[in-house]
Amino acid sequence: MFIEQIQPLIAQHGYWAVFFIVMLESAGVPLPGETVLLLAAGYAGATGNLDIVWVVIAAAAGAIIGDNIGFWVGRTFGAKLLVRYGKFIHLPESRLRLGQHLFEKHGGKIVFFGRFVAFLRVLAALLAGVNKYSWGKFLFFNATGGVLWAILMGAGAFFFGDAMHRVSGPLGVLALLFVVAGVVVAAILMRREEKKLADQITDAG
Repeated sequence: MFIEQIQPLIAQHGYWAVFFIVMLESAGVPLPGETVLLLAAGYAGATGNLDIVWVVIAAAAGAIIGDNIGFWVGRTFGAKLLVRYGKFIHLPESRLRLGQHLFEKHGGKIVFFGRFVAFLRVLAALLAGVNKYSWGKFLFFNATGGVLWAILMGAGAFFFGDAMHRVSGPLGVLALLFVVAGVVVAAILMRREEKKLADQITDAG
């Protein structure tokens, strides 16, 4: 789903678009949940047509509910289902092994911080269920991580959108280019680190 397709959804359906797309991504459907949150928050800041508080609430609720769906899928259907069908939701066996290794060592930290890492947003909840992690602990770490993620990402995009609304012309365009460049660099570095970890787990196995 491209940005051109997401923007009309946000303009038309507002908070519900944020809630459902974030929820589905968190449950395991390969949708751009974080992108929707950033676009909706930026749209709220630039136009005032959405309330940033409700954007954050919608994203946090979608993240928590979606992750709990992923948790119960993992607990109910187990690792065999993930190994067989994981490739269809961008979770090949190499990523599953990496996630299992990290989860065994760090548990709650993975559930909490997984919300901030692209490939762990889906993996953490599923692996928590597969590994029979306590639902009470999962809910606590997942909820706190989901709320903090929604606040930080939403607030950042909102204030940036508000600044873009107030600062027009070449300066605003330049600021946007810097932000886009930063996101691209961060994504590249994260991919590299993920590949290094995956290679290490494969070699160790």
